[in-house]
Amino acid sequence: MDSLFDWLTLADVQQDFARNIVSLRMSQDLFDDLSSDPAHRLLAQRVEDDVKPVSYRSRTPIIDRPFEDAEWFSAIDWPFRHWHASRYSDGSFGVWYGSESVETTVFETAFHWYRGLILDAGFERESVIAERKVYAVACAAALLDARELAATDPALLHPSDYRYCQSAGARIHREGHPGLLTMSVRRAGGENAVIFNPAVLSNPRHLCQLTYRLESERIIVEKQPGSAWIILELSGFAGQT
Repeated sequence: MDSLFDWLTLADVQQDFARNIVSLRMSQDLFDDLSSDPAHRLLAQRVEDDVKPVSYRSRTPIIDRPFEDAEWFSAIDWPFRHWHASRYSDGSFGVWYGSESVETTVFETAFHWYRGLILDAGFERESVIAERKVYAVACAAALLDARELAATDPALLHPSDYRYCQSAGARIHREGHPGLLTMSVRRAGGENAVIFNPAVLSNPRHLCQLTYRLESERIIVEKQPGSAWIILELSGFAGQT
């Protein structure tokens, strides 16, 4: 592990990264089973809003849009409040992942979505549909740069064994570095940002909505409903689950 940090350099990053998260094309009324009266459902929503803690407060609340809080929480804050194990975390702290392009986020998230279907739900032979939302998020930070090193250190890009990267992530988090740049495991030539400090992220903006369809032996990704944009063959995931 020490040899990894001997070769890491710093990159001055001032750019947007794409963040691909679970979403819905149409908003769902979570209170529609309480009453058939729209006024009653509106009252329930207001009660929830009154008691729900504020996750983010804008520095310029007078001029910001009312839904900024929700976008900030969804696009930036969520992984820092809901920790789970991932490539660079053992689950004891939060990590935010973004990519240099929407296409790279598709390859990354489609793999994990499919892996969750076959391991957790047993849906690998059924038609399944998922909705996703992609944000552009600004990053301004001096990040550790592992992009060149990833080409010669296979442990950084191992498709399923995360122990080496989790050990590196634990040190990065412990020492207070804001994040890391590395190559994508799921898409050749793609790049990922691994962020440990939300303070270096800002200005989330909605880019696009995506639909993932698991059909037979492939995942069809749509930007426009009914029109295939990217098609991923499940054979490409062989040996990675």
